Amino acid sequence: MQPLPDELACEAIELELFVQAMHRRHGYDFSQYAPASLRRRVRQLAERLGCDSISALTGRTLHEPRLLPQLLEGLSVPVSDMFRDPAVFRALREQVLPLLASYPQINIWQAGCAHGEEVYSLAILLEEEGLYERSRIFATDLSANALRQAEEGIYPVREAQQWSRNYQAAGGTRSLVDYYSARYDLLKLDDRLRRNITFAQHNLASDRVFCEAHLVLCRNVLIYFSNPLQDHCLALFRDSLVRGGFLCLGMCESIDFAGNAGDFAAFDAGARIYRLAANTVAMAVP
Repeated sequence: MQPLPDELACEAIELELFVQAMHRRHGYDFSQYAPASLRRRVRQLAERLGCDSISALTGRTLHEPRLLPQLLEGLSVPVSDMFRDPAVFRALREQVLPLLASYPQINIWQAGCAHGEEVYSLAILLEEEGLYERSRIFATDLSANALRQAEEGIYPVREAQQWSRNYQAAGGTRSLVDYYSARYDLLKLDDRLRRNITFAQHNLASDRVFCEAHLVLCRNVLIYFSNPLQDHCLALFRDSLVRGGFLCLGMCESIDFAGNAGDFAAFDAGARIYRLAANTVAMAVP
């Protein structure tokens, strides 16, 4: 049953107050997130926490500070797979990594790393191309809970078959089983994949440049942001990249109509890989 117009109007007010509560009480600003997606996630979050309305959720947000990790977990979108969109990882392997190989140290920023599946995919890619020992991956996410799970590197074993197919399609040179151990219904990725990964909390909406990077990946995150926040993030990535650095976005994302589109040139448009334009000068992100 569809909500009535009056109910939707009231819910819009409730949602606005919830966003204000998150910002003023906890310092997290969701005002520039895409409204439809944010409304859906807040509804689901309220239901999950046993609240009969967004207003009830707002009350708990204000008065139960220990609830914050669960709130951030529900408001972020921690969904991914190993070697998700294998053609993208094949393009990174065959086109991008050979160019990054000329650097003595390679810094990679995976923004919005979710539960870490793509981070470990990158580690495997670098390992197989002989670049991991001189690489550092900085994996960031808004959700502390997602980061904890990512750092553990433990996943349901039911995913292994699909991940193995993805890995082979991405040009894998070994067998994916070489990189994990399985027990009962869980698999654990090898600790050696984590040795050059740093996990850290970072808010794309409000935090500044995280590191100087040769490659930034932010896949399937910008689609949940409003246009101004997308532009802000692209400026953040621009200012993070070294001259000639690479940006990789999700398959449903594009910079074609972004205010900062001129800062990047398409490197592999099909794989959503862009390169910092040669004439781009980094500027401070407001």
